[in-house]
Amino acid sequence: MKVEALPGFESLDESRWNGLLAQARQPSVFLTWQWQTAWARAFLDSRPLHLLRVSDDAGMLAGLLPLYDESAGLRRFVGGVDVSDYLDLIAPAGREEEVWQALLQHRAGEATEWDLRAIRAASPTLDILPRLCPAAGIRAQVEREDRCPVLELPASWDAYLERLGGKDRHELRRKIRKLEREMPGTSVRSHVSPEGWDDALAAFLKLHRLSKAGKARFMDERMEAFFRDATRALAAAGRARLWFLEWDGAAVASFLCLEYAGSVGLYNSGFDPLHAKLAPGIVLLAHVIRDAIGRGVPVFDFLRGEEPYKYGFGPTAQDLFRARVAP
Repeated sequence: MKVEALPGFESLDESRWNGLLAQARQPSVFLTWQWQTAWARAFLDSRPLHLLRVSDDAGMLAGLLPLYDESAGLRRFVGGVDVSDYLDLIAPAGREEEVWQALLQHRAGEATEWDLRAIRAASPTLDILPRLCPAAGIRAQVEREDRCPVLELPASWDAYLERLGGKDRHELRRKIRKLEREMPGTSVRSHVSPEGWDDALAAFLKLHRLSKAGKARFMDERMEAFFRDATRALAAAGRARLWFLEWDGAAVASFLCLEYAGSVGLYNSGFDPLHAKLAPGIVLLAHVIRDAIGRGVPVFDFLRGEEPYKYGFGPTAQDLFRARVAP
């Protein structure tokens, strides 16, 4: 296999990038061409990009490892853990080991550390790197860094409710009834079309900033520009959806969901604090999960973070790992 450093994303078009990703064992929306290029435009600045392409003996694309210099001597995945929940090598299922082997040989003699974060527990990377690195004269250290609650969806909403614990099922129904009683006439809508996306996202961002002071600080001008760029591109590809719970002509809760490879991911949220006591976000989330079940989506992913409200919906925690490769 041959490894070469591409000068930039323009060296490989969207269809080839996403086509390779579609062959991966665990494809992720955070590894798509749309997300990766938007992140680079927003956050790479003048830091060097190390976009490593692996080709097989026939010259066909076999792997991609998008890295950048976080600082002198330290490289990380393009995408960054501030905004990307799952990152990894991009390679076809079953070829990960030979691709990593080529990449480790390519980096022989490098003094840099690769700090590879947000790798899912089922990724072959976590087994391959500690096994192959010693032969390449380098070391690999793997450690758990976070967890993501993930919910496998049944065939029907009734089956889902039956699967919930009695206390969680009772609480969910109670919250739905209370909101319907005290805010009669609420409605739920979703926006998935690229037409009108900017206006819908503006409504989401307003609620996002209102909901918590920390979220308002997070959503600065640069972050908003990234959100607009990345989600606009994903919406055009049918991979993003905005949800709103509305009452009396105004949105009181909202979610941004990312949809990819048989999964709906709950990426971010916002709500009007004036109605917090009625838990509009919880009620809206029940609608979002019910919609995913109705569309036959097999997995609802709460993504990174273990906020207590997530576990009220019955997910199972899945570990995320960090792998450090260094001389």
